[in-house]
Amino acid sequence: MSLRADLQIIQQWIQPGSRVLDLGCGEGELLRYLRDEKSVQGYGLEIDPDKINRCIETGLSVIEQNLDHSLDNFADGSFDTVVMTQSLQALHYPDRVLEEMLRIGHEGILTFPNFAHWRCRWYLGTKGRMPVSEFMPYTWYNTPNIHFCTFQDFEDLCRSRNIQILDRLVVDQTHRSSRITTLWPNLLGEVAIYRVTR
Repeated sequence: MSLRADLQIIQQWIQPGSRVLDLGCGEGELLRYLRDEKSVQGYGLEIDPDKINRCIETGLSVIEQNLDHSLDNFADGSFDTVVMTQSLQALHYPDRVLEEMLRIGHEGILTFPNFAHWRCRWYLGTKGRMPVSEFMPYTWYNTPNIHFCTFQDFEDLCRSRNIQILDRLVVDQTHRSSRITTLWPNLLGEVAIYRVTR
């Protein structure tokens, strides 16, 4: 079973046989892979009924739940890893969800777009408008992104909350890392992939 590139990176950080909660799991691509290839006991949270039905059709355990409405239905330390891909910037309370991830999981894995990438800066500076691209194809009024985060912003948040960054990978829009994105991550990296813990 093949995975999209960011999920291929994430699965490497997840131990076989562990317990995983995937926040905003979509159609369950990562959970299916982890179940079938790594014997992971996985659960998903999703808000879209069609995506929930797709998960159920493939035998995944999924709960319909809005991430902004608390995760207090999960006990402390219930999971080894809590994953959230490409959702941090679309939450009303991303800091609260990050805290909850690390309350219910020993580790958290997150991905989000870098709004300090040079293309975003160039678009704002030269056109005076919010960027629209293949990677971020929304206009300012219909975007699901409500908190425009950069790598530096996220790392500042982690420091202020005593959250330890275990791993960080800065990649381009095809989820590939290079020497240049490593040298100037906040300017040249398009997507961040973080593994964090308390």
